[in-house]
Amino acid sequence: MNDSPVNESSSPATAPMPRHVAIIMDGNGRWAQLRGMPRIEGHRRGVDTVRMVCEACTELKIKVLTLYCLSSENWKRPQQEIDFLMELFKQYLIEERDLIMKQDLKLQVIGRKHRLPADVLSEMQTTLQLSANNQGTKLQLAVDYGGRDEIAQAAQAIAQGVQDGRLQIDAIDEQCVSDHLFTAGQPDVDLMIRTGGEMRVSNFLLWQLSYAELWVTETCWPEFSREDFDAALNGFAARDRRFGGIKTSNLGDV
Repeated sequence: MNDSPVNESSSPATAPMPRHVAIIMDGNGRWAQLRGMPRIEGHRRGVDTVRMVCEACTELKIKVLTLYCLSSENWKRPQQEIDFLMELFKQYLIEERDLIMKQDLKLQVIGRKHRLPADVLSEMQTTLQLSANNQGTKLQLAVDYGGRDEIAQAAQAIAQGVQDGRLQIDAIDEQCVSDHLFTAGQPDVDLMIRTGGEMRVSNFLLWQLSYAELWVTETCWPEFSREDFDAALNGFAARDRRFGGIKTSNLGDV
């Protein structure tokens, strides 16, 4: 799936906006290695792209932006890279606080965050508390996150509810499952962007991506620009979203 064609007649300011944008920020290490730099430099440069996308979502009043920061499988990477990512995440939580507050972003972190280092957890809690009452875009960071694990945890919570008598079996439907996910109360993902060109969802928001429009670009995350983001949004606006149905005007073609 390559980059979607841009709808030249519209701009993100006037086109239909996705309520929830999710991004797999891929290609940091490859970008750096192709330039003779250590992989960690790609992660460092990627923070600038995160800032740009947050500013764009604030400007366009997108309700939720979910960024895949660290998967539960990423712990298998070299320890030096993991240590750098933890330090970078801590620095982000500290250094971006003023911008988060200025842009009225409400921070949320999903995943097994309790497994993060204590100093990271401390800074994360501080930023979460500071932004708790903000009313703008929800900036949701998926850290030590896996989609299958999220669904398994939801199943455990539902089973516990049945066992405790708080939940009847016939009340378990799609809405019930959604209400037990990390993203409870949020709209499902409308647009999923993946940088770096890989053609997979990598265990990311498996339930929430059910009807998402996918937009994949070969551009690596450190080079992903506002023009690229606008192209993805315009591509979304040009899609015919039928959610399994067909347009009434097409009924005669059945």
